[in-house]
Amino acid sequence: MKNIVTERLMLRNFMKADAPGLLEYLGQPRVNCFLDDKISTIQEAELKIQKRSKEDSYIAVCLKETNELIGELFALKEEPDTYCVGWNFNARFEGKGYASESVKALFEYLFTQMQARRLYAYVEDDNIRSQKLCERFQMRQEGCFVEFVSMTKYEDGTPKYENTFQYALLKKEWLHHQSVQ
Repeated sequence: MKNIVTERLMLRNFMKADAPGLLEYLGQPRVNCFLDDKISTIQEAELKIQKRSKEDSYIAVCLKETNELIGELFALKEEPDTYCVGWNFNARFEGKGYASESVKALFEYLFTQMQARRLYAYVEDDNIRSQKLCERFQMRQEGCFVEFVSMTKYEDGTPKYENTFQYALLKKEWLHHQSVQ
């Protein structure tokens, strides 16, 4: 992937030096959908980095000035022109607008460089921050999948099924919103 540079960030492929940053936010996932990605050691982080560095689906989000990893974006292509998108950020960097800045750059890249026609994201009903991020970019909520998936369990061992919203945005909607800003 060609690096994408914004005012404060660099979006790029993962590198071995990102392992400590990856461990910091994947060591304690705050959203249940990332529990499968949970890691406990620097060696596990390095293995994940090895896999992610070989593909463009996972994008490291780094501070431009220091190259410090602060989170990640993903864009999983579905033929012919649709992408499932998402994000996961280190809590230490919340509230600074980095997620918005990087998501805007990702959407611009997917729509203008990768010729995406449609983007969509799944967001759990209790993940208010991600819902607001979707809405900030005029993604429409297309539906709610009731008890859609279980990523975790209750104390008694039974699965905890979560309600999940699907948000989506078409290229023509993105271009329209960009032209009126």
